[in-house]
Amino acid sequence: MLITLVNALLHFAQEIGYWGIVFLMTIESSFIPFPSEVVVPPAAYLAAQGKMNIWLVIAASVLGSLIGAIFNYVLAYYLGRPLIYRLAKTKAARFLLVKSEQIERAERFFGQYDRSSTFWGRLVPVIRQLISLPAGFVKMPFFSFVFFTFLGSALWTVILAALGYFFGANEALWKTYYSEISWAIIAITIIIIFYLFWRHREKK
Repeated sequence: MLITLVNALLHFAQEIGYWGIVFLMTIESSFIPFPSEVVVPPAAYLAAQGKMNIWLVIAASVLGSLIGAIFNYVLAYYLGRPLIYRLAKTKAARFLLVKSEQIERAERFFGQYDRSSTFWGRLVPVIRQLISLPAGFVKMPFFSFVFFTFLGSALWTVILAALGYFFGANEALWKTYYSEISWAIIAITIIIIFYLFWRHREKK
């Protein structure tokens, strides 16, 4: 099952190419929840096998992340906080799985770390897509925003690319232990689900 999934992701990565990576990472960095884990590691895996260039994979991923983040920043900068929150309550926002509570969480995160939050926020799930909004709300200087966002996006991309490259360079090793890896993934997923359920009950 795991090998089938990996092969599907590898085929997908090879089909979309570098500009496809830019496009999907732009989506991932904007409102639409599209996991970068589905894009970068498979492309880096192919790079380890000589089918793609690892530096172009990283560059395309970072470029896409920047474009998506700048889109959110500009949107928040010009539309303002009240309108963004009204948009977050529309059916379209619910369809995209964007909630006003998530934006509030991103705002609290931004308030905690100020400008550097656009760096640290790129490493935190959910926050990663929305941290550009509070930066736009407070009209954070554009070049500071781009600088910290670039650093955070680059770090996250390199981490994902390194994982994909490692498995690509050691294909025989992970295929030998794919059963153990599958069970580990299942166990981690169960733990995450249990944790989210527990947090939900605690909030209630």
